[in-house]
Amino acid sequence: MNKTTVPVAEAVGMVLPHDVTEIRKGEFKGRAFRKGHIIRAEDVEHLRRLGKEHIYVLELEPGDIHENEAAERLANALSGPGVRCPGEPVEGKLNLVAAWRGLLKVDVDALHRLNLLGEVMCATLHTNTLVEEGDQVAATRLIPLVGNRGLVAEATAIAATDGGIIRVLPLRAARAGLVITGNEVFHGRIKDAFEPVLRQKLAEIGSEVLTVRFAPDDVEAIAAAIRACLEAGADLIVTSGGMSVDPDDVTRQGIALAGAEAMTYGTPVLPGAMFLVARIGTVPVLGLPACGMFHRITVFDLVLPRVLAGENLDREKLAAIGHGGLCRQCKACVYPICSFGK
Repeated sequence: MNKTTVPVAEAVGMVLPHDVTEIRKGEFKGRAFRKGHIIRAEDVEHLRRLGKEHIYVLELEPGDIHENEAAERLANALSGPGVRCPGEPVEGKLNLVAAWRGLLKVDVDALHRLNLLGEVMCATLHTNTLVEEGDQVAATRLIPLVGNRGLVAEATAIAATDGGIIRVLPLRAARAGLVITGNEVFHGRIKDAFEPVLRQKLAEIGSEVLTVRFAPDDVEAIAAAIRACLEAGADLIVTSGGMSVDPDDVTRQGIALAGAEAMTYGTPVLPGAMFLVARIGTVPVLGLPACGMFHRITVFDLVLPRVLAGENLDREKLAAIGHGGLCRQCKACVYPICSFGK
């Protein structure tokens, strides 16, 4: 790249080779002049107010690439299913947004390799974040104004791994069967507090409650209630209570008797250490401990979107949630805009 400078007062009639940013504290940050703008006499004082005493004159060599072209190449390579990059580069940067509501998935290892290259960058939301259509999920750019075309080609090859290392998985709309366990609820000694909480959480994620069954602390009764939900057409089973170490807590045994496989009990998450995941055939089973009644956000909120995105959660995947799996119990909960589950 050949790069020379011209005093701004002598640059009238020249073409700007890059966007020029303006920042007015508390008022505005954005593009004051667009790449390709032909400088006019009346622009000179404005450019000086922005701290521009000189303007670059660029001559790109065959191995060079401009920031805007690089951003477009990177964004297109990074974007997997469910991700799009609307608009044109602004100040050399392109934003990536969710094409639909779903679960953001980022190939963290590939993203790390890309960012190690140095002259290119991509910043994302955390993987496994629930996003809405149109939400920004990432941004990318070439850091210098002009970079090495070969390095950008290496970066785009990494970015395009498996068809794009950033994607948004759609969530299926589940028809859930709830199995509320516990002698105290079954015999009417106390009013159940689980059902309204679970109905709300499922509705917020686009699913519904198909049927609700109540069962005492009896292995066979719990298994029968689960089977009844399946026979009614439930494609997701959520049980509540009976997951601790007390002798009356037999929900796990009831789930197993109902035919559950791939059972994983216990997570490194608080609230939610005594959580269970399993499958009966193709139907996911989620066993929620009593924390679901007392805490607004628990491991259930971390796991449910992943299950509805079609992910099979095993011990290894659950173990990974331990880093960030401690809820800070904030007085004013702002989840998911916090560290929980990240």
